[in-house]
Amino acid sequence: MSSQEIPEENLPAEQDAAHGAVEGAGDPFADPGLPAHKPRIQDIDERAANRSERAVAFMFTLSMLATVGFIASYVIFPVDKIVYIFPFGHVSALNFSLGLTLGVALFAIGAGAVHWARTLMSDVEVADDRHAIAAEPEVKAKVLADFAAGAEESAFGRRKLIRNTMFGALALVPLAGVVLLRDLGPLPEKKLRSTLWAKGKQLINMNTMEPLRPEDVVVGSLTFAMPEGLEEDAHDFQVQIAKAALMIIRIEPDNIKDKREREWAHEGIVAFSKICTHVGCPISLYEQQTHHVLCPCHQSTFDLSDGARVIFGPAGHALPQLRIGVNSEGNLEALGDFEEPVGPAFWERG
Repeated sequence: MSSQEIPEENLPAEQDAAHGAVEGAGDPFADPGLPAHKPRIQDIDERAANRSERAVAFMFTLSMLATVGFIASYVIFPVDKIVYIFPFGHVSALNFSLGLTLGVALFAIGAGAVHWARTLMSDVEVADDRHAIAAEPEVKAKVLADFAAGAEESAFGRRKLIRNTMFGALALVPLAGVVLLRDLGPLPEKKLRSTLWAKGKQLINMNTMEPLRPEDVVVGSLTFAMPEGLEEDAHDFQVQIAKAALMIIRIEPDNIKDKREREWAHEGIVAFSKICTHVGCPISLYEQQTHHVLCPCHQSTFDLSDGARVIFGPAGHALPQLRIGVNSEGNLEALGDFEEPVGPAFWERG
């Protein structure tokens, strides 16, 4: 259809001869203003508002129940329990329950707050001019008045069911964090204070896996031992050997300076913990002439002829000594456990 066939009333009033642009269209950056406010169904129907209130209260209540379920999961599910859950496959029952309940607790609070704001709080848009950074007294008064008006419009004081359930949900959710802090690791209880050594347990050579006899330990030698009955394929072997590992050294009795060390030894054979008292590294470097033993990690040095006291380095205290003797079969045996915790100092010591 040509321009001659277009009805005259449908043609633009004026055209630019070069570009055909419409003139007189007005300011393209003019403020269009706010659209007319449309009330929501909750604004005009109290029954709809009550339904929204119950929905928000339900989500806050669900959050409370999920938080209780999060805490209860620690009691109900053992750490090693594995279950099959489609489509995740075989997963830890404890981890899955913790993630599910905590996720529901946090989501329900957020969903409840959003639903409350979208359906019950005022949605009237208010335009306000910018003001100076330093607020005038009139502005402060206006802010307080707006805050009071917002509190009134949110029905926070009037909707007691929402308010109380929200307080309950917000009060319970932090308990999940308390449980997580508790789960940073197992409580040490008295486990750090004792080892597998006990009266009558033979010293087993960690190289030959045979009981040690006094004649097996010569002057100037260094031998490592572990308690009788501890097996290398045991599930807790590493945990137990980290506390019970021994250094066996034979020193001429006249060269032992510490009286208690001499009394706890057998014919110059002394047994000290192999675990450094600084950060728990295994000690293995022995100087035969000086009777000094050196930790390879941070160079803490102990004098094994003088109660294994610290003579250099960051270690905080001497190596614990194990009292030993000989049984009826002629094998070296422990006469009890260490009298103090082995390894690094910890806050429960003493």
